Amino acid sequence: MSPGSPKIASRNARFQQWQALLSNRNKRQRLRAFPVHGVRPITVALEQGWPVEAVLFDGERRLSQWARQVLERAGGERFALSSELIAELGEKTAELVVVLSMPADELSRIEVAADFLGVVFDRPTSPGNLGSVIRSADAFGAGGVVVAGHAADPYDPAAVRASTGSLFAVPTVRVPSAGEVLAWMQSAPVQLIGTDEHGDADVFDVDLTKPTLLLIGNETAGLSAAWRDAADRMVRIPMTGSASSLNAANAASVVLYEAKRQRLQARRIDLDAGAQPIAASRRP
Repeated sequence: MSPGSPKIASRNARFQQWQALLSNRNKRQRLRAFPVHGVRPITVALEQGWPVEAVLFDGERRLSQWARQVLERAGGERFALSSELIAELGEKTAELVVVLSMPADELSRIEVAADFLGVVFDRPTSPGNLGSVIRSADAFGAGGVVVAGHAADPYDPAAVRASTGSLFAVPTVRVPSAGEVLAWMQSAPVQLIGTDEHGDADVFDVDLTKPTLLLIGNETAGLSAAWRDAADRMVRIPMTGSASSLNAANAASVVLYEAKRQRLQARRIDLDAGAQPIAASRRP
């Protein structure tokens, strides 16, 4: 046990506040805090320097080396809870739960570089889908995710869990409408590529090596009229079989993969072109 850590063995007011952060979005927003459990999410959050408000750990068991390292590394307050209370806040086998501070929803957190690739998820309803899109964005090199409109909360436990820690590596920003994003993009040479089963081009026929913001629509209604009007191009994913469309998270993964594939291919071509004069000069 961490020396001097307050012990909490009952569902007191402090515990009820932490519990409310799990299920009450308004509470999370008001306190600008949210709980995280799981080895990978907590490890990535600490590696990325997210501010820690509190570490809640099981005071009735011998902690693993990883958990002891978290207690040593993390900032914030420390509280020793009973095994039963820790299980209510995390998983049955959880050793600890970390309460993190929520960052500001500012688009400036997302860097728009020359090779920019970003994602807008328009009004997602499922926290799990949102977390999966953030995970794919991380896997395929996107620089940020924008959650637009009345949408699922990226700090919902289901979204955090589905992101498997990627939420802490990819800047994720909530905005009320398309207007804020379009104003942000106004001075940047970034193409807006929307996705739809009735798009006017197959995704692999569109150049995604340019600075690109991908637009992913709501799981049921697709992209709103504002995003459709703003898009420079609407693309579709060629499909066979009886399915007419993919789950929004799956569709995002496919298009992000295609963007990554095109960029890797373009880089190889550039490298090969740069190597040719050197190889030619060595010929007898």
